[in-house]
Amino acid sequence: MPVQIGAQSPHFDDTTRLMSDCHRRIEMFLGSLQRVAATASGRLSDSEHAGLERALRYFREAAPKHTADEEESLFPRLRQNKSDEVRQAFGDMTRLEEDHRRADLLHAKIALLGARWLNNSELNPEDRRQFQDCVSQLAAIYKTHIEFEDHTLFPLADRILSTEEKAQVSREMAERRRQ
Repeated sequence: MPVQIGAQSPHFDDTTRLMSDCHRRIEMFLGSLQRVAATASGRLSDSEHAGLERALRYFREAAPKHTADEEESLFPRLRQNKSDEVRQAFGDMTRLEEDHRRADLLHAKIALLGARWLNNSELNPEDRRQFQDCVSQLAAIYKTHIEFEDHTLFPLADRILSTEEKAQVSREMAERRRQ
Protein backbone atom coordinates (compact mmCIF):
# COMPACT_ATOMS: atom_id res chain seq x y z
CA MET A 1 0.00 0.00 0.00
CA PRO A 2 1.61 3.32 -1.05
CA VAL A 3 1.90 6.06 1.50
CA GLN A 4 0.70 9.35 0.09
CA ILE A 5 1.69 12.78 1.33
CA GLY A 6 -1.33 14.70 2.45
CA ALA A 7 -3.26 11.55 3.27
CA GLN A 8 -3.99 12.92 6.75
CA SER A 9 -4.37 16.56 5.71
CA PRO A 10 -7.47 17.84 3.96
CA HIS A 11 -5.49 20.31 1.80
CA PHE A 12 -2.01 20.40 0.34
CA ASP A 13 -1.96 24.05 1.45
CA ASP A 14 -1.35 23.15 5.08
CA THR A 15 2.42 23.12 4.59
CA THR A 16 3.72 22.34 8.06
CA ARG A 17 0.94 19.84 8.70
CA LEU A 18 2.07 17.99 5.59
CA MET A 19 5.64 18.04 6.86
CA SER A 20 4.43 16.65 10.19
CA ASP A 21 2.52 13.96 8.27
CA CYS A 22 5.87 13.02 6.70
CA HIS A 23 7.31 12.74 10.19
CA ARG A 24 4.62 10.23 11.11
CA ARG A 25 5.58 8.13 8.08
CA ILE A 26 9.28 8.42 8.95
CA GLU A 27 8.45 7.18 12.46
CA MET A 28 6.34 4.34 11.07
CA PHE A 29 9.05 3.09 8.69
CA LEU A 30 11.76 3.66 11.28
CA GLY A 31 9.67 1.46 13.58
CA SER A 32 9.79 -1.26 10.92
CA LEU A 33 13.57 -1.03 10.82
CA GLN A 34 13.73 -1.13 14.62
CA ARG A 35 11.50 -4.23 14.78
CA VAL A 36 13.64 -6.06 12.24
CA ALA A 37 16.81 -4.98 14.04
CA ALA A 38 15.44 -6.14 17.40
CA THR A 39 13.74 -9.39 16.44
CA ALA A 40 15.43 -10.85 13.37
CA SER A 41 17.81 -13.57 14.46
CA GLY A 42 19.73 -13.83 11.23
CA ARG A 43 17.21 -15.29 8.81
CA LEU A 44 14.29 -13.00 7.92
CA SER A 45 10.73 -14.22 8.28
CA ASP A 46 8.33 -13.34 5.46
CA SER A 47 6.85 -10.45 7.47
CA GLU A 48 10.31 -9.13 8.45
CA HIS A 49 11.39 -9.35 4.81
CA ALA A 50 8.33 -7.38 3.66
CA GLY A 51 8.69 -4.78 6.43
CA LEU A 52 12.39 -4.25 5.72
CA GLU A 53 11.76 -3.99 1.99
CA ARG A 54 9.01 -1.37 2.43
CA ALA A 55 11.08 0.67 4.91
CA LEU A 56 14.14 0.70 2.68
CA ARG A 57 12.03 1.77 -0.31
CA TYR A 58 10.42 4.58 1.69
CA PHE A 59 13.75 5.92 2.94
CA ARG A 60 15.26 5.63 -0.56
CA GLU A 61 12.40 7.25 -2.50
CA ALA A 62 10.25 9.45 -0.25
CA ALA A 63 12.41 10.62 2.64
CA PRO A 64 14.84 12.61 0.41
CA LYS A 65 11.88 14.65 -0.82
CA HIS A 66 11.03 15.57 2.76
CA THR A 67 14.61 16.67 3.36
CA ALA A 68 14.42 18.80 0.22
CA ASP A 69 11.10 20.25 1.43
CA GLU A 70 12.91 21.50 4.50
CA GLU A 71 16.32 22.47 3.12
CA GLU A 72 15.30 23.87 -0.26
CA SER A 73 11.88 25.34 0.53
CA LEU A 74 11.19 25.95 4.22
CA PHE A 75 14.59 26.79 5.75
CA PRO A 76 15.61 29.39 3.10
CA ARG A 77 12.32 31.24 3.54
CA LEU A 78 12.73 31.26 7.29
CA ARG A 79 16.31 32.52 6.96
CA GLN A 80 15.07 35.45 4.85
CA ASN A 81 12.93 36.61 7.76
CA LYS A 82 14.87 38.96 10.03
CA SER A 83 12.79 38.58 13.20
CA ASP A 84 14.59 37.86 16.47
CA GLU A 85 12.69 34.60 16.78
CA VAL A 86 14.00 33.35 13.45
CA ARG A 87 17.54 34.57 14.13
CA GLN A 88 17.53 32.49 17.30
CA ALA A 89 16.40 29.47 15.28
CA PHE A 90 19.29 29.79 12.74
CA GLY A 91 21.60 27.64 14.86
CA ASP A 92 18.91 25.03 15.21
CA MET A 93 18.30 24.99 11.46
CA THR A 94 22.02 24.40 10.94
CA ARG A 95 21.85 21.50 13.41
CA LEU A 96 18.84 20.11 11.54
CA GLU A 97 20.80 20.21 8.28
CA GLU A 98 23.67 18.41 10.02
CA ASP A 99 21.15 15.83 11.25
CA HIS A 100 20.11 15.29 7.62
CA ARG A 101 23.74 14.62 6.59
CA ARG A 102 24.30 12.20 9.49
CA ALA A 103 21.00 10.45 8.73
CA ASP A 104 21.95 10.16 5.04
CA LEU A 105 25.17 8.34 5.96
CA LEU A 106 23.29 5.98 8.27
CA HIS A 107 20.60 5.38 5.65
CA ALA A 108 23.30 4.46 3.11
CA LYS A 109 24.80 1.88 5.47
CA ILE A 110 21.36 0.54 6.45
CA ALA A 111 20.40 0.30 2.76
CA LEU A 112 23.58 -1.64 1.95
CA LEU A 113 23.15 -4.07 4.85
CA GLY A 114 19.39 -4.26 4.33
CA ALA A 115 19.79 -5.11 0.63
CA ARG A 116 22.28 -7.82 1.56
CA TRP A 117 19.81 -9.16 4.12
CA LEU A 118 16.94 -9.12 1.63
CA ASN A 119 19.00 -10.79 -1.11
CA ASN A 120 20.42 -13.50 1.13
CA SER A 121 17.53 -13.72 3.65
CA GLU A 122 20.15 -13.58 6.40
CA LEU A 123 23.08 -11.55 7.69
CA ASN A 124 26.17 -12.68 9.49
CA PRO A 125 26.33 -11.66 13.17
CA GLU A 126 28.76 -8.74 12.60
CA ASP A 127 26.63 -7.23 9.81
CA ARG A 128 23.52 -7.70 11.93
CA ARG A 129 25.21 -5.87 14.82
CA GLN A 130 26.17 -3.00 12.45
CA PHE A 131 22.61 -2.87 11.14
CA GLN A 132 21.25 -2.70 14.71
CA ASP A 133 23.76 0.00 15.66
CA CYS A 134 22.95 2.14 12.60
CA VAL A 135 19.21 1.82 13.20
CA SER A 136 19.69 2.79 16.84
CA GLN A 137 21.74 5.87 15.90
CA LEU A 138 19.18 6.84 13.27
CA ALA A 139 16.33 6.54 15.77
CA ALA A 140 18.18 8.84 18.18
CA ILE A 141 18.70 11.46 15.47
CA TYR A 142 15.08 11.36 14.35
CA LYS A 143 13.71 11.53 17.89
CA THR A 144 15.23 14.93 18.70
CA HIS A 145 15.02 16.20 15.12
CA ILE A 146 11.32 15.50 14.68
CA GLU A 147 10.44 16.69 18.17
CA PHE A 148 12.13 20.06 17.58
CA GLU A 149 10.56 20.56 14.16
CA ASP A 150 7.04 19.52 15.19
CA HIS A 151 6.98 21.50 18.44
CA THR A 152 9.20 24.51 17.71
CA LEU A 153 10.18 25.09 14.09
CA PHE A 154 6.91 24.31 12.32
CA PRO A 155 4.81 26.44 14.70
CA LEU A 156 7.36 29.23 14.17
CA ALA A 157 7.02 28.87 10.39
CA ASP A 158 3.22 28.98 10.71
CA ARG A 159 3.47 32.29 12.60
CA ILE A 160 6.28 33.93 10.62
CA LEU A 161 5.76 32.97 6.99
CA SER A 162 3.21 34.78 4.89
CA THR A 163 0.34 32.96 3.24
CA GLU A 164 2.11 33.34 -0.11
CA GLU A 165 5.39 31.94 1.23
CA LYS A 166 3.58 28.91 2.62
CA ALA A 167 1.79 28.47 -0.71
CA GLN A 168 5.15 28.57 -2.53
CA VAL A 169 6.55 25.89 -0.21
CA SER A 170 3.46 23.75 -0.83
CA ARG A 171 3.77 24.13 -4.60
CA GLU A 172 7.43 23.12 -4.44
CA MET A 173 6.54 20.11 -2.30
CA ALA A 174 3.89 19.04 -4.80
CA GLU A 175 6.31 19.47 -7.70
CA ARG A 176 8.92 17.26 -6.03
CA ARG A 177 6.34 14.49 -5.77
CA ARG A 178 5.36 14.75 -9.44
CA GLN A 179 8.97 14.12 -10.54
